Amino acid sequence: MTLELDTTQLLAIAAALGWASGLRLYLVVFLTGMAGALGWVELPGGLHVLQHPAMLGASGFMLFVEFFADKIPGLDTLWDLVHTLVRIPAGAALAAAVFGADHETWMAMAALMGGTLAATSHVAKATTRAALNTSPEPFSNVLMSLAGDTVVPVALWLSWTHPVAFFAALAVALVVMLALIWMLGKFLRALLRRVSRWLRCGEPAA
Repeated sequence: MTLELDTTQLLAIAAALGWASGLRLYLVVFLTGMAGALGWVELPGGLHVLQHPAMLGASGFMLFVEFFADKIPGLDTLWDLVHTLVRIPAGAALAAAVFGADHETWMAMAALMGGTLAATSHVAKATTRAALNTSPEPFSNVLMSLAGDTVVPVALWLSWTHPVAFFAALAVALVVMLALIWMLGKFLRALLRRVSRWLRCGEPAA
């Protein structure tokens, strides 16, 4: 669909891209690019690169890898740790790209918002995943991963079509995520301590 996006819609899209990048970066990049390439939405100029065939191929491949890596206990946590260095700056960059270089103030604000939202969702996911990995059964990990596969497309769709509803849903999601980080923080701290020992001494992190 082709339409003129107002500021509320642009902010919703920027927030959705940032927040969802903390959960499923490659799914965000692929779905957004594919929606633009198929003409379902008119991407802002700064996001046109996402619909380039090369970018679609690369993001599609990484999405395929992440789909399985995110569902294997142990590997999912390692994947999240490595992507701490990727998801947060990528969320900031995608949010900023919604406004483009012609709107420097809005672009800077969107980058700050996108990075913060990506960090919140990423830490909440990593914290919950660290808690779930203390259980020997794999089903909870798979269910959580499938939930992410579902929530991200819904959030992106809401941001384009119903921005006010998206902001309401985002507010609820942020409250839940902050509560999870607070309640399950000990699991994440334990994981970070193991990783720190491994980096210093070469001991196994698991």
